[in-house]
Amino acid sequence: MPKKPKHWIAETLFEPLGLRMTYAAARVRHARRTAHQRLVLFDNPHLGRVLMLDGAIQLTGRDEFIYHEMMSHVPILAHGRARDVLIVGGGDCGIAEEVLKHKAIERLTLVEIDPAVVDLAKRHFPALATPVLADKRFELVIADGSDFVRTTARRFDVAIIDSTDPQGPGAKLFGKAFYAGVKRCLTPGGVMVTQSGVPFLQPDELAGTLRRCGRLFADASCYVASVPTYVGGHLAMGWASDDTRLRRTTARTIAARYVRAGRFATRYWTPDVHVAAFALPRYIADLVEKAAS
Repeated sequence: MPKKPKHWIAETLFEPLGLRMTYAAARVRHARRTAHQRLVLFDNPHLGRVLMLDGAIQLTGRDEFIYHEMMSHVPILAHGRARDVLIVGGGDCGIAEEVLKHKAIERLTLVEIDPAVVDLAKRHFPALATPVLADKRFELVIADGSDFVRTTARRFDVAIIDSTDPQGPGAKLFGKAFYAGVKRCLTPGGVMVTQSGVPFLQPDELAGTLRRCGRLFADASCYVASVPTYVGGHLAMGWASDDTRLRRTTARTIAARYVRAGRFATRYWTPDVHVAAFALPRYIADLVEKAAS
């Protein structure tokens, strides 16, 4: 009979809604408050290594591939000509690791506000961080992402906003000023994607992003993925571009681009899943439509 765990760690993100998820911690590897947020890393018997920031799960060793593949491959392959990519947040290097699988990417810049997250990834998620930090195309910038997009002279084909939920240091990454800063540093026809919460439990998070981006971009919508540890149903990933064609790229075209990109192994993303992700459940489609009105 398995041993009863000594520790249980609660995800408190949805406590205002009367919901709390608790996870058995076979071992707590790290628990401290950094200069920016509360960071907890623990081992769960089923999910593997789990990273939690300010009471919200960020990734687990078991299902991180779903979020990271969909946040990376969808915008890059929809764009079709991406060479220069920006990630804001994402200090765990999960998205960076997926982006760098694309042979055509010439430069990847990751802007992370909290160096403690990067240090933790080096020690505890080496499969993600090690290949990224060794890649000559990769540049790490420790800075506030909102300041970076407002002031940089650089321009990017794709911007991936791997933020926490709108609390703590992630709060300003959901504001109109931040999205305007991202737009100013995109190349013409560039794409921005954002972590936009679970619409069933966080409808205002997605709706707010879409309203703000709808005033800045010709095309503002979202696509979805099912990530088991992000409770509440589909996770929404916000989409914004001035090229209205990109969101409607066919599976055949995406498949051809994937072959040219290197046909790297994936565990969730496929060309068909890419296209299907933009087919929204009705309750999410209604939310998108209402935000656009």
